[in-house]
Amino acid sequence: MKAHARSAAGFSLVEVTLALGVAAFCLIAVLGMLPVALKTQQASVQQTKANAIISQIVDDLRADVRLPPGQASKAQGEWSNLHGRWAQVATPDTLYFTNDGKQTGSVNPGSVPTDAVFKATVTYLSPPTVTTSAAAITVSWPAGQNDLNKAAGSIEMFAAINR
Repeated sequence: MKAHARSAAGFSLVEVTLALGVAAFCLIAVLGMLPVALKTQQASVQQTKANAIISQIVDDLRADVRLPPGQASKAQGEWSNLHGRWAQVATPDTLYFTNDGKQTGSVNPGSVPTDAVFKATVTYLSPPTVTTSAAAITVSWPAGQNDLNKAAGSIEMFAAINR
């Protein structure tokens, strides 16, 4: 009978070491991307909340222009401070919002509320016409930062509202 040569099946120590090295290199690359991914995800969440705030403001401005003339001062609720301001072009409104997107106020006028995360500035671009009113809305965060170049983030939208 013939003797069969036994061949050892398996990996050598050098092959295992190289495979572990390649796997470690890939794992380090993936772990290195985690901080960037988390920062991007957080910025995305803040931008989504800021867009929701802009949507709330635009909805309120649309509701305001539908009020009959002279009735804007009778509006109630937390948005009543925006009503009747369309004719005052040079006076922007500044509103503050919590992290949940709820409007918050300050005890001292001109100061930033302690629970505010977002600051919205509504600038009325031109006096309203019979058919259209226009406003520029900027939402920035954190609320205490007045310089948009130093803010963590900001978005701006122009709203033209048909009456």
